[in-house]
Amino acid sequence: MQRRWFLLVAVLILGLTLVMESVANQRKSLKAILSEKKDHRRVLLLYGRDGSSGGPGQRLLIEQQENLNEHRNGLAERDLDVIVLIASEVSEPDRQFLMHEYHLQPSEEFIGWLIGKDGGLKHTYKKPVDAAELFGLIDTMPMRKQEMKQ
Repeated sequence: MQRRWFLLVAVLILGLTLVMESVANQRKSLKAILSEKKDHRRVLLLYGRDGSSGGPGQRLLIEQQENLNEHRNGLAERDLDVIVLIASEVSEPDRQFLMHEYHLQPSEEFIGWLIGKDGGLKHTYKKPVDAAELFGLIDTMPMRKQEMKQ
């Protein structure tokens, strides 16, 4: 069962390679990756536990990815990158960064953070967010309003 979940997550992640990234396979720290995106891209940072925790984290992470996969054009239009973090693959320095900067609690099964182009935290999600709700929030941001006028 656990292997099946892992394969499903892997397939979903591979299917979303145009808009989603996995930090686990990169040598840069999460802090460095987010710093590079500042002023250029918005980020939806998703964190979920894998199936070994026995909780709903992995199911919620998959649900969120499926929802976003249906809205690739909206993600691209809003300069929104999605970074997926699986708890068991997050390095200790990245975990500490998440705890300090975004108040990640060790017991979190699923959490999402919307980070603006200015690098600031715009919203925290404790459950998967509908793309329309996410886009609605982004579209009210001052930078996004300027982008829509151009």
